[in-house]
Amino acid sequence: MAKKPEIILNPLTNRGTAFTHAQRARIGLTGRLPSAVETLDQQAGRAWKQLERYETDLEKYVFLDQLHDRNEVLYFRLLVDHLAELLPIVYDPTVGEAIEKWSQDYRRSRAVYLSIDRPEDVEASFDTLGLGPDDVDLIVVSDAEAILGIGDWGVNGTDISVGKLAVYTAAAGVDPSRVIAVNLDVGTDNERLLNDPFYLGNRHARVRGEAYDDFIELYLRTAAKLYPGALLHFEDFGVANARRILVNHRDEYRIFNDDMQGTGAIVMAAVISGLKVTGESFSDQRLVVFGAGTAGTGMADQIHAAMVRDGLNEADARARIWLVDRDGLVTDDMDALPDYQQAYARPASEVASWKRHGRRIELLDVVERVEPTILIGTSTLHNAFTEEVVTALARGVERPILLPLSNPTSRIEVSPEDAIRWSDGRALLATGIPVPPIEYEGTAFHIGQGNNALLYPGLGLGTIVAGASRITDGMLLAAARAVAGQVDATPLGSSLLPAVEDLRASSATVAVAVIEAAQADGVAAADVGDPVQAVLDAMWQPVYPDDLG
Repeated sequence: MAKKPEIILNPLTNRGTAFTHAQRARIGLTGRLPSAVETLDQQAGRAWKQLERYETDLEKYVFLDQLHDRNEVLYFRLLVDHLAELLPIVYDPTVGEAIEKWSQDYRRSRAVYLSIDRPEDVEASFDTLGLGPDDVDLIVVSDAEAILGIGDWGVNGTDISVGKLAVYTAAAGVDPSRVIAVNLDVGTDNERLLNDPFYLGNRHARVRGEAYDDFIELYLRTAAKLYPGALLHFEDFGVANARRILVNHRDEYRIFNDDMQGTGAIVMAAVISGLKVTGESFSDQRLVVFGAGTAGTGMADQIHAAMVRDGLNEADARARIWLVDRDGLVTDDMDALPDYQQAYARPASEVASWKRHGRRIELLDVVERVEPTILIGTSTLHNAFTEEVVTALARGVERPILLPLSNPTSRIEVSPEDAIRWSDGRALLATGIPVPPIEYEGTAFHIGQGNNALLYPGLGLGTIVAGASRITDGMLLAAARAVAGQVDATPLGSSLLPAVEDLRASSATVAVAVIEAAQADGVAAADVGDPVQAVLDAMWQPVYPDDLG
């Protein structure tokens, strides 16, 4: 029996029953498919019906993963048509469950695997893809140390990069033939994996220190050399590494860390919407961040940059930011303070007279003393924003911006219903989880979800179209403003953030703003005369081309 031709084996070119009879004859598929010739609409309708038959989200994830491996156009057509329903399936939270079972359920590889044990193979591994220097727009890489809320999953974390790329394509039209998913296998400290006979990664503890940093530098140097136009996206790195990599390399390489910069920027969008209600500027704000890890300090960084843009100097802006972590308020006399917290550590002398619980200055005391205009939660500590904390917040300012962003629901700092009730409906609220409208004293409160997918796909597309040499704070702020500009939060109960249903149009709006900011910041290499048209032209569409290529 003759083998099937490459065109039907390659998911980028396969169109299954949509091949016409003439096309089937031309490529050697006569008699190898059912007689019917279907449209993409018909295929998508059947695929959706098939998906609906599965009962669990993980079963739906596997179905979509297998469709992705067979027919990319059909896969992305399904995602684009049902983006709001399928985002939680192809990415957070369902991808977390898939990652836990990845080695045992291994089906096929969609990534490049770079092992710290074989640094000499890094360039050769990329070479196997057969892609030239002008063929790649985006690479998503993870070492899988801090996967979502589930921690260190080693090589199992590969699908976090695959899923992130799928969102880039579905939400912003980044061409799936011009992207690469990468796993950096530096070992794992997850004993469950190390003792699993089916685990597919390196069986040793995570390599750290100089050897790790050298490997990161090797990856960056190689990726930038081979694909000089690619945006290098870092995802789910541990807190000890993520900020250091970004700070050390963001001026040299075109890198982006979504956990820090993307999360910070979507929070910025919520704050910008809130400030339209309060009539204040960033320079007027007092920020308390509860949970000062990678995400929390990334948010502080973005708001700090906005304060500086609003006229404050660096020191004065830092003085308006307080971090509270597991040991209480972060102060400069704490032992072994992580580098990413040091910039915001309060002088011990400044708080010497503050109330303490043992050696800790608790969140409630900070809120009562500081009277923050913005309180952000990234702690994953359920119910940490107690009634006392929320009422103190609302007592301090008329319309506080309250952002309990931890997810899932079991980890959120305060339930939205309680936050609205305890603040007498005055808190300007956004969360990290989807929340249905909440009725309070005759008003329906719509709670925006701080979903990074509202921002990073458009940011990436804009960076690619602009040919930006790096991602500037101005580009991040422009992306945040573009997201905030899609809603009017001034009527009571209005959402601070847009919904995800029209994410593709939203991403195009963000991309245009990012291109204009890149041009203003002098980092745009491409000659983009009309950013709107350039974005529309660049967005890949999930349709079968007229010819077979």
